[in-house]
Amino acid sequence: MQKNMRGRAKKAGLPPGSLVHTGERKKGEVSISLIEYDASSLFESQLPGMDACFSFLDKQTVTWLNVDGLHDADLMSRIGSCFGLHPLVLEDVLSTDQRPKYEDFDDYLYIVVRMLRYDSDVMKVKAEQISVILSQKYVLTFQEGFAGDVFDSVRARLREDKGRIRKMGADYLAYTLLDTIVDNYFVILEQMGERIELLENELIANPNRKTLRMIHALRGDALFLRRTIWPLREVVNSFTRGDSPFITDATKVYLKDVYDHTIHAIDTLETYREMLAGMLDIYLSSMSNRLNEVMKVLTIIATIFMPLTFLAGVYGMNFEHMPELKWEWGYPAIWMIMIVIGLAMLAAFKRRKWL
Repeated sequence: MQKNMRGRAKKAGLPPGSLVHTGERKKGEVSISLIEYDASSLFESQLPGMDACFSFLDKQTVTWLNVDGLHDADLMSRIGSCFGLHPLVLEDVLSTDQRPKYEDFDDYLYIVVRMLRYDSDVMKVKAEQISVILSQKYVLTFQEGFAGDVFDSVRARLREDKGRIRKMGADYLAYTLLDTIVDNYFVILEQMGERIELLENELIANPNRKTLRMIHALRGDALFLRRTIWPLREVVNSFTRGDSPFITDATKVYLKDVYDHTIHAIDTLETYREMLAGMLDIYLSSMSNRLNEVMKVLTIIATIFMPLTFLAGVYGMNFEHMPELKWEWGYPAIWMIMIVIGLAMLAAFKRRKWL
């Protein structure tokens, strides 16, 4: 959050539509991939820049242009000029802390979603902003480009002509990309479920400070996922209920399925959040019970030694005329009395089930 605020500070005082990248900078150059296809052919290439962008706008094929890396503002400006994108849209593309949203323009639709991945090195869920622009014949996707994407399966389906994707229009491609992102949410949720299951076992067997840190980390991930997935429900709902000419009725049926998947992911996430809240209560109860057990043992020990301390104090006063002071069997006798008192108290505690 602090990084995003620092990025926002770069734009202070600038006019609306100023192209300033506010996210973390990707290492290396911006990568631009192009896929053009129809039912009978597919062309795929890596573009060195956007100098020849107008050559494929008049074609009858579906065009998918994917931009991997957002730190080159000049390149983004050329892409915007090429496709006639509004400066405020380009500004939102470069501002990588956007909330998932859907905006309907005259010539295209603008969608912002977040692609999730689990970083096993730091054991945290991370998100990357994906901006999607859908028009009649093309789909543009803009990624921050840190650790690849989840679209390899879509590319494979296009290359191998699997399913109906090559026979449908650009709206079906946008649906497929959105569906792939949502399906990946379940991969992240499944990993979270496995971590919660392991944590439950540890919570029952041996709760400790590490367990508490893991619970707080998972609760943080759950809150992060909630902020990511909940707004997406409204985005997909706007897709299905909108009357945009860029989305056919045939594709709306599939978008309803994505909406159902989003609701399922939200329900699963809410279940996990309730489980984590319950686990935190169980941890606090376990720690309280453990403390009570320790205090009980210490109290029993103190209670047993109270009469023994009294006897030791009485016979440690060393008055000259104490009756037992010169008695030959005084020392072993007082030991015997103290042992009997201790054993009797232990027996009484066990009979009352305090031990």
